[in-house]
Amino acid sequence: MITEIRNISYFLIFGKPLILYGGILTLLSFLFTALISILNSKGNHTISFAWHKRIAIISICLGIIHGLMGILSYF
Repeated sequence: MITEIRNISYFLIFGKPLILYGGILTLLSFLFTALISILNSKGNHTISFAWHKRIAIISICLGIIHGLMGILSYF
């Protein structure tokens, strides 16, 4: 089981491991979540605040998956 997770985590895409792209995607997702909140507090309501909660849940899930891939690849 752990070997499969290690193989998935370090699967190369354009010469870089998948876990790197997962981290970048997670960071961008968290930044987008913060951007929605900042824009709504400034009065720009082009993205409704309901999306803030949805994107936050997606960000947390991505963070958990990314963290588990990183931790479990060393066991």
